[in-house]
Amino acid sequence: MPDVEKNTVDTAAIATMLQSKDAEMKRILNYCVRCGICAESCFLYMAHKGDPQYMPSYKVINSLGILYKKKGNVDKSFFEGIKGLVWRNCVLCHRCYCPIGIDIPRMIDFTRSICRSQGVYPDHDGGESWL
Repeated sequence: MPDVEKNTVDTAAIATMLQSKDAEMKRILNYCVRCGICAESCFLYMAHKGDPQYMPSYKVINSLGILYKKKGNVDKSFFEGIKGLVWRNCVLCHRCYCPIGIDIPRMIDFTRSICRSQGVYPDHDGGESWL
């Protein structure tokens, strides 16, 4: 595959995927008050001594939230940049708790689906620690 194809994304496909979750995305972006309760229930956040990149709400807002705000108008480097947030920093254990009912694992899983649709997958070369 030529480098040009490797570095392009299908913004129309991304926009369609985002539109399918429009109401849910509006809810999470408007209702999340960043209270931090979800962080306390995340073992990765606790294991990484409170590193904000492991906070469940941070992962969603800084991946899917940005995708949503930009209406999918991002490039391949954006996806490469969020890859760690949605795969390395989350194991989808479903332990994160949101007092207002935001389904954080569902949002992370949805972000992974969008990444996969654009040919972006986690690195499993053994070179980086997942914990």
